[in-house]
Parts: sequence; C-alpha cells; structure tokens
Amino acid sequence: MASLRKRSRTRFAANLARRDRARLASLTFFVDRQLGRFIVPEALRAAGAQVEAHDDHFAQNTTDVEWLTKVGKRGWVVISKDQNIRRNPLELAAYEAAKVRGFFVTAAGASGPENAALLARCLPGMVRRSAGRRGPFLFTISRSGVFTRLF
Repeated sequence: MASLRKRSRTRFAANLARRDRARLASLTFFVDRQLGRFIVPEALRAAGAQVEAHDDHFAQNTTDVEWLTKVGKRGWVVISKDQNIRRNPLELAAYEAAKVRGFFVTAAGASGPENAALLARCLPGMVRRSAGRRGPFLFTISRSGVFTRLF
C-alpha cells in the first residue's frame, strides 16, 4: 500500500514575494502637503511605492474636504499627519463619504527625514492593511511604528 504523504501547505517565499509586489503595485499612496513634496514621497518611491504628492495635484490652499473627495474617488491611499482631519466633523464626513483609506503619522515634532524613514519602514504594514480592502478606514502610525485602527 502506497503511503499517503501530506503536501506542505507552506507557501514558497517566491510566491509570497510575488504576491507582495502585486499588492504594492495595486496601490497609489497620496502624501498630504503636511508631510512635504520631496523627502517623504521620494523615500516611499525608493521603497517601491507609487506615490502622488499633494502639491502635484492641488493648490496649497485647497481645502481638506475638496482634496479628500477627489483622492477618495481616485482610490488613492492617504498618508498624512494632519490630526485635524479626524477631529473636524466636516472633514471627517468628507473622509468617510469618499471612502478614503488612510494612515496618519502621530509622531509629533518628527522631521521630514524621520517621517520618511518611519513610513518607508512601515510600508509593508500599510500595504497589508489596505491592498484589496475598501474604505473608509483610518490607522494611526506611532513614532515606534505601531498601527492603531481608529475606524
């Protein structure tokens, strides 16, 4: 009688890497004006992400309600450090209505290079939490890289 061997259910590393690349390629990250136009976007691009910067699409005086609506329609994932968006009822309503997916950095006083390093390090976690998922949702990212889901 032939022995029945169980096949391993472990995924091969190559398959996991291919899946992770496909997930990353499926996302476009939108970096809010408060995180800058160059340092943070370039760090994320160097890590393999597709990135759009606020000032490349909107005037600096564009209201949060306006750009949130447009970014949500495009399906981009917001990265910001503007804590007022989640506290202002009008902006929060626009965020939820546009079904935005987003991550907010809570590292108060962090410099551009510090935010860039944090976000590049947290990019795999942002991809896991947003690829293939619908919004609205909002995570904060602490200075130590801990994700907290707010909704």
